[in-house]
Amino acid sequence: MPTYEYECSGCNHAFEMLQSMTEAKLTKCPACKKNKLHRLIGTGSGVIFKGSGFYETDYKKKDAPKAEPKPEVKPSCSTSCPHAGKCAA
Repeated sequence: MPTYEYECSGCNHAFEMLQSMTEAKLTKCPACKKNKLHRLIGTGSGVIFKGSGFYETDYKKKDAPKAEPKPEVKPSCSTSCPHAGKCAA
């Protein structure tokens, strides 16, 4: 749930409110009780990494599975082959 900033244009009271994104905007100021409350456009929030750091060495590497070579498939000669049975089977 995001935190929204509000400011009253009547008494300049400013506060933050934790609301669901689907909730309606507040309109009544809790300080002066007038319907002059406006939701401010905030900078948004980002991911904050705290601690000693996040490095590539912090995670266990998985060895990539070795691919096995696929056997070569040769077409078998049929009666309709133009090479008349000289193909490798």
